[in-house]
Amino acid sequence: MVRDEHGEVRVLANVCRHRGMQVCRAERGNSSHFRCPYHGWTYRNTGDLVGVPFHEDAYGGDPHFDKSAFGLLGPPRVASYNGLVFASLDPSAPPLEDYLGGFGYYLDFYTRQSPAGLEVHGPQRWRVRANWKIGAENFCGDTYHTPHTHQSIAEIGLFGEHKASKRKEGALYFADRGGGTTYKLPPGGFRDRLRYVGYPDEMVDRMERTWSRAQKALVADAGFLVSAATLFPNLSFVHNWPRVREGGPPVPFISIRLWQPVGPTETEVYSWFAVDRLAPEELKRESYRSYLLSFGTSGMFEQDDVENWTSITSVAGGWWARQIRLHNRMGLAHDGGLLRPPLAGWPGPGQAFQGFGEFNQRALLDLWCDAMVGAGEVARR
Repeated sequence: MVRDEHGEVRVLANVCRHRGMQVCRAERGNSSHFRCPYHGWTYRNTGDLVGVPFHEDAYGGDPHFDKSAFGLLGPPRVASYNGLVFASLDPSAPPLEDYLGGFGYYLDFYTRQSPAGLEVHGPQRWRVRANWKIGAENFCGDTYHTPHTHQSIAEIGLFGEHKASKRKEGALYFADRGGGTTYKLPPGGFRDRLRYVGYPDEMVDRMERTWSRAQKALVADAGFLVSAATLFPNLSFVHNWPRVREGGPPVPFISIRLWQPVGPTETEVYSWFAVDRLAPEELKRESYRSYLLSFGTSGMFEQDDVENWTSITSVAGGWWARQIRLHNRMGLAHDGGLLRPPLAGWPGPGQAFQGFGEFNQRALLDLWCDAMVGAGEVARR
């Protein structure tokens, strides 16, 4: 992904049109051109082929070799939302905002705390011997694991309250192409509740001016604040507020991550730290510490989660896994009805349920099944 001299973001296939070599080997940087290290074909950062060594001798010059026909290829659909760039290989894919649907309402909490947008650091990258869907569905709606998998984190006081046990008070939401989890906040108004999780007044001021009335109602009226979420298929977000120092205040952080499949039993995880561009410098530093303490290659939540995910993937390849049908009906009665009705008066799009449930995991895997076999061919259960 590059930004050309006119500021336009372009997504280009990192494949030379001569022998398929990567033309860019760096993770990040600044370049007006890309030169293939194999034979020296050179491309502008727009993707146009502008240099072919020995063009006349090897190819007979312009009459026999039209360079304009051999630029770097790119996906047919590229669009951005709050600074996140999305690309689709499907020329008939819907516009990005149609694809996001109601999930865009929730995405703003992570990516639009002010009109200035995000400052992003990273990514950290590592590989996990686990199927990519396990992490995606965990971030999408698994609050049930927190009191057990992350019990030790609560016991050492990373949070001022026993947040693991409070997971049952939060709400799960799913809207169109994604869903996530929330925490229930203590009594108070919009400003009180955001101060409670560690945001300074100047950031609260900007959120109050930036978010829509319906978005502010999620915090002010319903009393919930977003935590983890997944946009189908493999883009996840996390928003949390642990204590960086013993006895200190909570420090909020935001992380964006991609679950990139390497194969059915291995995933490459890309994890970025994100913070509002206008946040105070001290908050940026402390927020980064908060992120590193919790997630990323050395994060405490990360270590707990991966232990489970690698074990699940290992067992899934065995004989017993092929003999059993796993239970995925949390939140449903024996007759298939709901144990609890959806939350009335939920201010955001989609449906929301308070307490534990696997509504989001089922919805996410329904989308995956539809994508694998074709829309309309999967019987909804």
